Amino acid sequence: MKIGIDRMAFATTDQYIDLTELAAKRGVDPNKYTIGIGQDRQAVVPPTQDIVTLGARAAKKLLTPDVTQRLSTIIVATESGIDNSKASAIYIKHLLGLDDYIRAVELKEACYSGTAAIQFARGLVALNPQETVLVIAADIARYGLNTPGEVTQGAGAVAMLISADPHVLAIEPTSVSYSRDLMDFWRPLYATEAIVDGKYSTGVYIDFFKNTLTRYLQRTGRRLDDFAGIAFHLPFTKMGKKGLEGVLQDRDDAVANRLREQLTASQVYCRQVGNLYTGSLYLGLMSLLQNGQVKPGDRLGLFSYGSGAEGEFYSGIVQPAFAENLSDVKRDLADRHQVSIDEYEQLFDSQLGMQTADVQFDLQNDKAPFVLAGQKNHQRIYREK
Repeated sequence: MKIGIDRMAFATTDQYIDLTELAAKRGVDPNKYTIGIGQDRQAVVPPTQDIVTLGARAAKKLLTPDVTQRLSTIIVATESGIDNSKASAIYIKHLLGLDDYIRAVELKEACYSGTAAIQFARGLVALNPQETVLVIAADIARYGLNTPGEVTQGAGAVAMLISADPHVLAIEPTSVSYSRDLMDFWRPLYATEAIVDGKYSTGVYIDFFKNTLTRYLQRTGRRLDDFAGIAFHLPFTKMGKKGLEGVLQDRDDAVANRLREQLTASQVYCRQVGNLYTGSLYLGLMSLLQNGQVKPGDRLGLFSYGSGAEGEFYSGIVQPAFAENLSDVKRDLADRHQVSIDEYEQLFDSQLGMQTADVQFDLQNDKAPFVLAGQKNHQRIYREK
């Protein structure tokens, strides 16, 4: 029985900044951002949006009467949780008007947990093949204004239906996970911005990719030649290049060049949005499927990484109807509007954060289908517009 990704959809905010303008504001050569980091634009988050509204917006694109009837579980993978106890999946289930007889949970392990959610979902479907699991990878990457990590911020959500007989990607049985207790990136409970040791984290990422890929190839007897392309976790697009080149080294043959070209295709959307944490790998997968040279029957590799640290390499076979089962990411990105750096900074400092007071946001300028209206009696208030 084939189990895997049946449909995929993406959502981000309606606003962005141009990183050449951010570079000018920060007194930095723009090439440091656009070439050195590999980013062109970055999603800007108004205070009326968070992982719940973004996750619900992405998931709504996937829901049909047939899907909702078969849906048994919602798993939200995030490191931008809005409550230390209550799962964001509960809020999303309510906003989407789904049946109460649905399991709803949240998973955490930095940027890796979206992959864990997919693997757990596969197990649920294997037990009950008639059921479908909704996996949502939603995050808002925050490092702070005028910090070294500012250029690697971003926001968005990727929603995926995991089912038997999938239409996008049939996941193969062999996967390799690798985890170690490391401090390359973390966010304490008292902080709204992450702490990162960037150089160290890059080295760990490369090592984890090498370790998981090598063991995968040993266990399966496959070679790099067997992959039409590899999708990477992309906290910034240059990171995927560092990982791939760590394996290819000086290779200049047809296989190596094909993998490089497919990597470039997988980076297209991430260059326009920024870091999605748990969703970055899967936005990269959507970008590869929509911008790369991919056809049904191709094998794609996927490398997932989450600081702290955990990595996993697995693979899947592209299905015949993959193209019709992906949301229109290009249209979503084209529908956004640019804001100035001053506006971005004001919005960045307007987030609900860890306030305890009652807050009511002005919703007039937010045209998204789901919004965060504010906070009352220590409870977040969400609305469908």
